[in-house]
Amino acid sequence: MSDFQSITVSKGEKFLEIHNPTEYPLIGMGSQGAVFKLSENKCVKIYTNSLQAKMEKEALLAGQHLPFFPRFYESGSNYVIMEYFNAPTLKEYLRNCTYIPESITKKLLQVLSELKKAKFTMIDAPLRHIFVLENEELKVIDHVNSFKRIHPVPLKLLRDLNIILLKDSFLAQVMQLEPQTYKEWMEFFDHNKMDYKNIPVSSGGSGKGVKVDSAISQTLIGKGHQGAVYRISEDKCVKIYGKSEHAKQEKQVLLSSQHLSFIPKVFETGSNYIVMEYLFGPDLNTFLKKQSHLTEELAKKLLDILTTMKSSGFKQIDAPLRHIIVTANGFKLIDHVYSFTRSQPKPLELFHNLQERNFLDSFLEHVQAMDPKTYDEWMPIPLDENGFVLKR
Repeated sequence: MSDFQSITVSKGEKFLEIHNPTEYPLIGMGSQGAVFKLSENKCVKIYTNSLQAKMEKEALLAGQHLPFFPRFYESGSNYVIMEYFNAPTLKEYLRNCTYIPESITKKLLQVLSELKKAKFTMIDAPLRHIFVLENEELKVIDHVNSFKRIHPVPLKLLRDLNIILLKDSFLAQVMQLEPQTYKEWMEFFDHNKMDYKNIPVSSGGSGKGVKVDSAISQTLIGKGHQGAVYRISEDKCVKIYGKSEHAKQEKQVLLSSQHLSFIPKVFETGSNYIVMEYLFGPDLNTFLKKQSHLTEELAKKLLDILTTMKSSGFKQIDAPLRHIIVTANGFKLIDHVYSFTRSQPKPLELFHNLQERNFLDSFLEHVQAMDPKTYDEWMPIPLDENGFVLKR
């Protein structure tokens, strides 16, 4: 087996770019790096930035006396070898719970208390970074920002619990078990309470995503080049834009197209925000990862969206897989900032996405059979020298 140091991890345009010539399996990846399993009790996290590797090393060493920290083994300029946990995350562990077990609440409070005593500034951890071992022993990973971000209360933990409808039962137990802690949290939220209309979102510049404040208590569910989306209730979310012109452009598309089945419902708009329905379900890219072939039914749904866009006066005819949400009420298409302003008669990004999934040929075969005219309009598809669809 090759040495893990032959693995390279770098920042791509949207995702991490990983070259793994070894047999070590990829078991996780995030914004800072990728994690590979080395053995039954060890894994290595390889970072895109040497500073982040150093930050995690320092945090791990500072927390080695804490029972919920992974054991630290070794580090290099761009990697850290640490303990591997073959166990479910707390998000998976609580998946079918209608209330949070009090035993888990007690252990979470203990973790937060120990982080505070150890002088970490980030007294927090999202559910996906907490593993549940035997006897409900908790282990917490990803400590890159433990001394950088300031979270005096568990913002990410509470946001995650809110999404799976366990926040209220958790807080009720905290109020009973540690009333002083509960009081401190509530005072923090009252002091930092912010109307979503005034959540700061700034443009990241040309080719970069928007910038947001990580300490905002609302649940951030996504961000891109034009705006950030926060969940503000069980059935609503708000998209806040870095530039008012982008808010104006998307508002025009959404409000004039509410009669279309694939357009999210809009509740309220402002100069830099739009409140719309929160869509329950995976994006189509995630959905297709579990499919062995592209069905005629699915191809028809995509075709119907694209032809309806064209007949409704949309100029940008496209439906990237990550922008299609599979809901109980059918497909919903998000991100319409340029739908009325950018001329694009062919769904090139959708073609590119389907090609990456090896579904493009079958999709086009279905389209040719169902709508020969549209098929002819799309042909030929522009390809680069390697045979990949040109997205623009």
